[in-house]
Amino acid sequence: MTLAIFDLDNTLIGCDSDHLWGDWLVEKGIVDAEHYKETNDQFYVDYQNGRLDILAYLRFSLKVLADNDMAQLHFWREQFLAEKLDSMWLPKAEALLQQHRDQGHTLMIITATNDFVTAPLADRLGVDHLIATVAECKKERYTGDIAGIPSYREGKVTRLHDWLKAHNETLEGSWFYSDSHNDLPLLEQVDNPVAVDPDATLDREARERGWQVISLR
Repeated sequence: MTLAIFDLDNTLIGCDSDHLWGDWLVEKGIVDAEHYKETNDQFYVDYQNGRLDILAYLRFSLKVLADNDMAQLHFWREQFLAEKLDSMWLPKAEALLQQHRDQGHTLMIITATNDFVTAPLADRLGVDHLIATVAECKKERYTGDIAGIPSYREGKVTRLHDWLKAHNETLEGSWFYSDSHNDLPLLEQVDNPVAVDPDATLDREARERGWQVISLR
């Protein structure tokens, strides 16, 4: 098996899906507009600057899941995708996924964003394997906590190695595509690291290390 691994937000799609979901909740009046947007935006800046407290962010972002029943959440998610999916879509990303399929590679998305937001996006991209931060669910209701390790920074490496062990696979010949310097720990693990529309820090690192740099925009 040759793994072709992809970050999701700002790599395979043209936005941060978690942040966009938060903005959509504000837009629809589902959450307190001023407080929620200000906090959501600050967490996003922290992420971009490499200083995100991932557990604090997850407590914030998963609260709306805990506060509402599953039927309501699924209704909102379908609305969100119907209204925002076109703005996320990158035809060049779909073409890149197809190139790897044509080579017989196994496709995987690995993302820090929770599985509630990202599972339908992975489905629509036709990617069978998704490693996302798992929003804990008990008795058909989200708890607001996470199950296991968040797939963020070094956590992506840990979660991937757990998957490899469970499937008796290796990273031989593997690829990983990402836009963010937060993914340097995983980019360093694969045989073919690729920076996609990278942030300034990743762009500099990629060029210094001789990694491929591409754009899907």
